[in-house]
Amino acid sequence: MPWTGRWTVMVLAAALSTGGAGLPVRGEVPPTRGEVLFRCAFDKPQSVRGLQGLQSGQVELVPGREGRTALCVRIPAGKPAGAGARIDLDAKRLAGCRIRLVAVVKADNVAKPPNPWNGVEVMLHMVASDGGHWVQPNGEHGTFDWKKVGTVVDVPADAKAISLHLGLEQTHGAVWFEQVEITCLTPPRTRPASRPTGPVYKGHNLPRLRGTMINRRVSADDLRVLASWGANHVRWQLNWNSFPHSPADNGDLAAYDKWIEGTLKKLDELLPVCHELGILVTVDLHTPPGGRDKALSFRLFQEKRFQDKFVELWKGIARRYRGNASVWGYDLVNEPVEGLMGEELMDWPALAEHTARAVREIDGDHAIIIEPAPWGSIEGLKHFQPLNVPRVVYSVHMYQPHAFTHQGVYGPPTNLSYPGPIAGKHWDKAAIRRAFQVARDFQLDYGAHIYIGEFSAIRWAPGDSACNYLRDVIDVMEEYGWDWAYHAFREWQGWSVEHGGDRNDTRPSATPTDRQKLLQSWFKQNRRPN
Repeated sequence: MPWTGRWTVMVLAAALSTGGAGLPVRGEVPPTRGEVLFRCAFDKPQSVRGLQGLQSGQVELVPGREGRTALCVRIPAGKPAGAGARIDLDAKRLAGCRIRLVAVVKADNVAKPPNPWNGVEVMLHMVASDGGHWVQPNGEHGTFDWKKVGTVVDVPADAKAISLHLGLEQTHGAVWFEQVEITCLTPPRTRPASRPTGPVYKGHNLPRLRGTMINRRVSADDLRVLASWGANHVRWQLNWNSFPHSPADNGDLAAYDKWIEGTLKKLDELLPVCHELGILVTVDLHTPPGGRDKALSFRLFQEKRFQDKFVELWKGIARRYRGNASVWGYDLVNEPVEGLMGEELMDWPALAEHTARAVREIDGDHAIIIEPAPWGSIEGLKHFQPLNVPRVVYSVHMYQPHAFTHQGVYGPPTNLSYPGPIAGKHWDKAAIRRAFQVARDFQLDYGAHIYIGEFSAIRWAPGDSACNYLRDVIDVMEEYGWDWAYHAFREWQGWSVEHGGDRNDTRPSATPTDRQKLLQSWFKQNRRPN
């Protein structure tokens, strides 16, 4: 969520360019994986060069732990609810990298802010050709002792200016910053000099997989309805009770094992129905071991026991379904989010490759589907290197522009229409094509197959907006030869194509909606697997 406010007190405008506050590295040599690109500890005279307003009473340098110096931001109740420090970074060095930003922070009585992205600020502001980007972890508040606060950031390849902001936003209290570090997780991906030619691995011999996502409540009758529409594919969620949070968040692996076995037994029961109907199944792990933390990051990247269970789980699923002709592939995890990773743990690209290799030792046939972090986003492919594993399909989800597709989901409806101006940009089919461009480039650069595992628009978008949006998205996917699954069939009525556009009417429509007819028109072109 972007930082949308302006600090009422801006006390630091320092460009710490050499040594000094940090260790920004300059030059033409690309960054390497694991390289520290910036480090600031505030405990050397050079580190405070250019600081302004230190005597204001709101921002100052104070003694920290064990003889260190800390940057302290203190805002009394009733004062303007924003103050902090800004450090300009080397945009040229960071551009195109996937980085981890971490600060060691302590807080005292920081009031709960009005929005989850306010509070304690550890934020990067990046300016690129498409405007400003504000990236940060959800704002911390309350009282806590020294701990690490941070996030993973995909820096735009054309970033022109980058600044680090430390302080408080839309709140009051006191916060201390002792150490800040930026590490390169993934350097800019170098596109190949030439593009491969020849057949692309898809994991099936059909012209296209066209279908929907389904959830744990699906029945045989539901599958028969979907087949009558012509769908030849379902993305089958292994989802424990809810999304994004679930009982898995408690970290009880015995309970997790019990749940996963129960949900796989239901899949086992309905796979013969899928075979009868000519429906291929993607096994989609929506709830990974450990679930998510309060910031929605996967605990999979915080404790080794969860990573071990993840690999063990997929080896078991591979043994269970190898040779099953109704299974198309294994979507290793839905919308991965790494967050602030624990020490000595694999990041998502490393864990994905490790797990895919383990699956391949057991099952050499079924497709392995990989989504990039964060959130299976199209932009995530900018930094993702193809796995050195055979028979891999790459999947992204399409909900751009989010302000349109999700209007009224988390707040009141906004009555945004498509096509038209949305969030400061004009959105139409050309804009949809531009939004897909990163995935299209990845497809052509590496001879990869792309699978759109989710796309949708809320049913109560004004007029025929939702149908217009879905039509343009499908047209582009079809032009590029991608498989796809609509989100979702008989899951939540907000996404249902069987419901009309009245937000207050929770009954299915008596006649097919324009969205349902659109999906059916494409499903009717499907071929069934042999």
